[in-house]
Amino acid sequence: MTPKITKSCPSISGEPLLTTLNVRNTPPKTCEVHCKHCNIPICVSCVSTGDHDRHKKVDILKILTSKKELIKKDLQELKKLIRPKFQQAASEIPAQKVGVKQHSLKLTAALNKQGEALHKEINSLIQRKQSEIEDMDEQHLAAITTQEDVINKALHEIKQVILDLQNLLDSDDVCLVSEYTSRNEEFRILPAQLEVTLPTFSPQKINSDQLYQQLGSLSQLVITYPLTDEAARTTEEHGSLKKTPDAVSSPPIRPLSDKLLSDSPRILNDIQTEFGGYGNELYNVSCLSDEEIWTRGYNKIMKLYNLKGELLKSVQTKSGNAPEDIAVTRSGGLVYADDENSSINLVSGTQIQTLITLRGWRPYNLCSTATGDLLVTMTSDDCKQTKVVRYSCSTETQTIQWDDQGKPLYSFGYTTKYLSENRNLDICVADHEADAVVVVSAAGKLRFRYTGPPSTPRESFRPYGITTDSQANILTSDCDNNRIHIIDQDGRFLRFIHNCGLQCPWGLCVDSKDNLFVAEWDTGKVKKIMYYK
Repeated sequence: MTPKITKSCPSISGEPLLTTLNVRNTPPKTCEVHCKHCNIPICVSCVSTGDHDRHKKVDILKILTSKKELIKKDLQELKKLIRPKFQQAASEIPAQKVGVKQHSLKLTAALNKQGEALHKEINSLIQRKQSEIEDMDEQHLAAITTQEDVINKALHEIKQVILDLQNLLDSDDVCLVSEYTSRNEEFRILPAQLEVTLPTFSPQKINSDQLYQQLGSLSQLVITYPLTDEAARTTEEHGSLKKTPDAVSSPPIRPLSDKLLSDSPRILNDIQTEFGGYGNELYNVSCLSDEEIWTRGYNKIMKLYNLKGELLKSVQTKSGNAPEDIAVTRSGGLVYADDENSSINLVSGTQIQTLITLRGWRPYNLCSTATGDLLVTMTSDDCKQTKVVRYSCSTETQTIQWDDQGKPLYSFGYTTKYLSENRNLDICVADHEADAVVVVSAAGKLRFRYTGPPSTPRESFRPYGITTDSQANILTSDCDNNRIHIIDQDGRFLRFIHNCGLQCPWGLCVDSKDNLFVAEWDTGKVKKIMYYK
């Protein structure tokens, strides 16, 4: 038990002040000084031991007075500044909760209004089709009525002829009978009958993706906050996940549904394209719908296929150069990057429009975002800089190039840097030259670098294609090792897809049902893989 030592000292009023102090490892004695090094009160016996010879000592009353002043100051700060600040913050929480509900009601009202507008438009379109049906009915009935009039007129004449012939048979008038001329030839052939091809209705397959886009876009909730100590500790536990001190965390995104990754991913479709082989390699695949995919190889032709492998459409680039990358926009258009003439172009129907022409930079890879923006990775003409640029309606709105330390986020050089926007609006870049997947927040702040599972030697991982799914998981192709890495939105390795006989997997995309499409560089095949249970 630690003994307590008392010391009498004069108070301000002149009366003795009884001070009680705790002293360690000494018998009960009066303490007059305080060892600053050990931060304990010491007595004469403590000093004589020599343990505190080189330590700075101060009068214990000075320490007491100093500590009291500090306590008083801290107390004042807590009462006047800190507590009111927290009380104010606490008082604002209920209003914030109410604000969330009110904003949600506004969003719901806007959504319902748009839904009503869509219903109204659909009903209007149905009425237009119904009017077309009614117009055709009127035309058909009018034609039948005309034919009916002709036939009835002929019947009336035939009836009259029959009466006349009957009268002739009953007549003995030689003159009338001898003057008879047959009219049967007139009536042997019926009036021309109508040849009618009845209209048919061929319903189009409803494209839920396009309907969803027509409904409107809903931007994601973005909450960016400093990386916490807990997140930093988590980083240390995952050797392949690298964050800098200024890295930020994005809020976890709740999955659209409770999906579990399959232990045995399987191939649903094996599509052989016209690409494949030396000089005709396949690089990209991009989903137009769940049934149709755009592809891009090492030539100037971009090709649209269905899941049966049937070629539906071929489009040649405007310049005749091979495109560097392709992506499908929210409205169903096809955009491609032409690095040779530093342009980004849009294919719409049979027309090709140049959206953006760069100066001093070459576009390499691109993707379409949830809001309809374009994200483009590009490298300077001198090959010394790389950046990601966001375009909204062909206008540059954001540039992502440096971290908070002024260091480049991405490697230099004319190498692939495919990219994809995640559900939490993070921008994920497969930096092939850097052997890493580099992920930044929507604001362009570095979140993490994924360099492969902890057990994988860094030099063995070189990412190529990249995509994200509804669960906010990130998928990247590891062409050299014939497999796909799946990591979560915070860069933690989940599993490989390596049991589907993949050969040189390169470009990736997912459809609305989270099926993965993999473009095989060498074989020219696109494999559709189900990787969720």
